Amino acid sequence: MGKVICPQCQTEYIIVFPNMGVLVLILDTVDSFIYKGCPFLAAGVVVGAIYWCGVTFGAITVMQVIGQKEGLAIMEQSDPLVLLIGLPAIPVALCLGKMITWEDALLSFMRKNVSKIPVIRNLFPFRVDAGTNTDASNEEIPSMSNPVSATRVLCGALLMPTIANMFGKFFFDSVKSNFHRTILGGLTFIAIKGCLKIYHKQQQYIRQCQRKILDYTESNISTYLHNNRQNE
Repeated sequence: MGKVICPQCQTEYIIVFPNMGVLVLILDTVDSFIYKGCPFLAAGVVVGAIYWCGVTFGAITVMQVIGQKEGLAIMEQSDPLVLLIGLPAIPVALCLGKMITWEDALLSFMRKNVSKIPVIRNLFPFRVDAGTNTDASNEEIPSMSNPVSATRVLCGALLMPTIANMFGKFFFDSVKSNFHRTILGGLTFIAIKGCLKIYHKQQQYIRQCQRKILDYTESNISTYLHNNRQNE
């Protein structure tokens, strides 16, 4: 039996269903339980799949960084509980490390301090000062930090061990230890990528600070359109 109300006239009705027996009642209860429990079961399956993917990636990373034979020997001698906790923590640590924006902190330090020392300032291949529009308000100055892209952070973090291994073999092939070679390759890649990122951000910063806002007149259009064609 169920109670319903008409949405138009607010009249109450009672719907009486026939008794179909104990078996139908049990089947209805089981069906309702399955319907309510499937979302939690699906969430558990997804979390478990992600966890075991993390374990697999962690094991591959250990063998890639330390060496296949050495990595297998270390994992065989380790406690299973340590492996179940430590291996999936590797991709998590890589993602957290990827989110550290040390380039922004270094660039901010360079803008505040390096520009005050002419000798050091001339050593850099780019201008450290803001540019000509130094009287611009803080709202007009472009922000140093870029929006965080989850896919970019994930891909960059997961590819980091492979890139570090490649850089280590290319630049430090004479180093015998695979672990030391991979660490040196990773630090080299981070340093090169960081320098290029700092250079790119500073050039964007100078371009934004030196931009000009002009009236939409025929003279300005012809002047800058002609300059753009010459530059092309």
